[in-house]
Amino acid sequence: MDNGPETRKLEPGLPPCGSTASVRLQAVQARIASAASEAARDPAAVCLLAVSKTFDAAAVRGLAACGQREFGENYVQEALEKQAALRDLPLVWHFIGPIQSNKTRAIAENFSWVHSVDRLKIAERLSAQRPADMPPLQICIEVNVSGEASKSGVVPAELPALAAAVAALPGLRLRGLMAIPAPTADAAAQRAAFRQVRGLFDDLKTRDHALDTLSMGMSGDLEAAILEGATTVRVGTALFGERT
Repeated sequence: MDNGPETRKLEPGLPPCGSTASVRLQAVQARIASAASEAARDPAAVCLLAVSKTFDAAAVRGLAACGQREFGENYVQEALEKQAALRDLPLVWHFIGPIQSNKTRAIAENFSWVHSVDRLKIAERLSAQRPADMPPLQICIEVNVSGEASKSGVVPAELPALAAAVAALPGLRLRGLMAIPAPTADAAAQRAAFRQVRGLFDDLKTRDHALDTLSMGMSGDLEAAILEGATTVRVGTALFGERT
């Protein structure tokens, strides 16, 4: 029986699971489990994506030692440097930041997931540049549900056409939607925004898209997201601490 991080059999290249990393990871896992229970959902159906942007490879290695495998990055060059330093570990890398056209090849060649596709041009480049010997790139379309000019994401009215176009591209597999609603401390407002994303997700499923991923919810609002159906929560601060 696994009695916790301290007794976990280490994989090569992993340090012992540190107490701070362990406490933070267990606290987030407990929040996920509590929210899932409230929603009458299986906690195992919610993937924890550790957002490691601005934290170094040692921090990622430390959290990996505690059992975390899925990591999200926002900046291509920073991510590539960490991936190179951590190639000995069986990690799954997700790109979750805004995508510039000149970065698509690096993303297509080095990530398993992309959560932030918001225009067809980017999807087409990822499709064309995904190496033929790699599995399809798992794609989430980013939706701007709050109408913020500063945020990336397709507007809801344009989502069905974009989803249909992305789903038809070789080398990609459309899995679902990602959203970052406007921040608010009001739980009801949080849930309303996530409910809107879930509605868009359900609408796409009625259009014969085989979707299974709702990437929404972060350190401050993951409970509201899970209550509204999130299958992936993207957590940085609660796992790694405050960014400087």
